[in-house]
Amino acid sequence: LSAVPLGVGKSCLLLQFTDKRFQPVHDLTIGVEFGARMINIDNKPIKLQIWDTAGQESFRSITRSYYRGAAGALLVYDITRRETFCHLTSWLEDARQHSSSNMVIILIGNKSDLESRRDVSREEGEAFAREHGLIFMETSAKTAVNVEEAFIGTAKELYKKIQQGLFDVTNEANGIKVGQQPINEPLVGGAQRSQAESGRTSGCC
Repeated sequence: LSAVPLGVGKSCLLLQFTDKRFQPVHDLTIGVEFGARMINIDNKPIKLQIWDTAGQESFRSITRSYYRGAAGALLVYDITRRETFCHLTSWLEDARQHSSSNMVIILIGNKSDLESRRDVSREEGEAFAREHGLIFMETSAKTAVNVEEAFIGTAKELYKKIQQGLFDVTNEANGIKVGQQPINEPLVGGAQRSQAESGRTSGCC
C-alpha cells in the first residue's frame, strides 16, 4: 500500500481492513509495519500480505526496497491536506521505477468523512488517476467506507492479471506465492511503524 506524507491514514486503513477497528490517534510509522488477512476470490482462499511503509523522507530508501517484491500498491493521500496530493507524482514515480510493470496501483483519497474540511476535490483525484492510468477511490478509515473495496478490489485486479498470465507465479520475486502466501501488497509513504523498529512519535492518522 503506497502513500504520501505523514498522517494520511495508511496505518488506520490497514487496521480497519485487518482488525475492523479505528484508532483515532496513531503513532507515526517508523520503517515498515506488516498486516495480513485471508480473503476469497472465485472461491479460492487468498492471503493478502500488506506492508505499510513510512512516509518520512528519511525512510524513503527503505520504502523503495519493498516495491521490488510487491504485486500491488495503494497510493494514499489526505483529501483535507493539499500538500499530500501534490506529492503524489513523486511517490508514483518511485513505485513504478522500483516495481514490476504489471504492478496494480490504486489511488486512494482518504478521510472522506471530513467533507467539511475537504481541500482536494474528488474530480481532481479522478483526473490524476485517469492521467496516470490508476484506479481511483475515496475512503474513510474512520467509518470504513470503501476500505474493503479498496483492498479487495486491488486483489481482484491482481488475480485478473494472474489469470491473464501477466505474472509469473513461479517467480516469488513478483510478490505472489501460490499455495501459501499469495498476494503481497505494499502500503507506502504516510504513517507506519515496524515491529522490529519501534520508534514512536505522536501523530494522528
